[in-house]
Amino acid sequence: MAIGISPLVDFVFKLMLGSPEHSRVTIHFLNAILVDHPRITSVQFLNPFLGKQTETDKLAVLDILATDEHGRLLNIEVQTSLPVGMSQRLTYYVSSIYVSQLYEGDPYRKLRPAISICVLSRSMFPKSTGLHLDFRLRDVSAELTLTDDLQIHLLQLNHLQVTAENVYNATPAERWAWFLLNADKLTTAEIRRLFPDQEILEAAGVLEMISQTPEQMMLYNARLKLQLDNEARLYHAREEALEEGMEKGLEKGLEKGLEKGLEKGLKEGLEEGLEKGEQIGRIKTMREVLGLRPFTAAELAGYDAAQLTSMADDLQQQLRDRSS
Repeated sequence: MAIGISPLVDFVFKLMLGSPEHSRVTIHFLNAILVDHPRITSVQFLNPFLGKQTETDKLAVLDILATDEHGRLLNIEVQTSLPVGMSQRLTYYVSSIYVSQLYEGDPYRKLRPAISICVLSRSMFPKSTGLHLDFRLRDVSAELTLTDDLQIHLLQLNHLQVTAENVYNATPAERWAWFLLNADKLTTAEIRRLFPDQEILEAAGVLEMISQTPEQMMLYNARLKLQLDNEARLYHAREEALEEGMEKGLEKGLEKGLEKGLEKGLKEGLEEGLEKGEQIGRIKTMREVLGLRPFTAAELAGYDAAQLTSMADDLQQQLRDRSS
């Protein structure tokens, strides 16, 4: 029988990679992603999974202090989703990790690399075909690196090209990606046959333990429902914003078309309407995430694009403050 537990549910992901008793699973995963680093040899969990979480806890981020084979310390965070302002929040998190290391009077040489790893079930950069994207501070020519101290790694799972027939000989990052996407549909025997890694088999054992523990199954099902509900709300908000933007753009375009010529007016009005629609979608989504009363379409209709952008930026700052 298939295990039936998805590693991409935040409760499972953190239990699998954030438990001190399964630290070798975490080390194997980190070394699979950070392939050009000296190998990580030990980890310390700054917010370990202790089994006391509830269905309403914030489980998204896993903070790890890792040591490599040269004795260097690395601050690493791992997460599975960042639905609002993803680029800004990733930059904010990794910068916060870096800056928080120094106290007044400390020399800059004490700073250790800060690394963020984000595992995404949908693309953050749809036009990129890469499974693993590696962002650092580099010159635009990519020939000069200012520093490797700040790194953001994305694992875009829907860009994985590996299949069950060739996963055994794939790269470690590809094997982990395939496992994360397919573990819930596999049996333990199939995982043992498909992967050469004992650490991935140990990770599968964590999933199997969850499936056999009634209390953890209840928490898993609650977190899965919450995750699916949040995704559905975000999808609905994006679709609604796009529809509103198209309608307002066409309406504005027709008005301007009468004044300036149909072709030019339609283009200008559509662009303005799409911009306002995008900001309205951001505002609705973030107010929902923050638990604020939703605005009606009539309440937002009187704002121009610049005012809507300012309002969305204020809400995004509230989200950052709440996450810090």
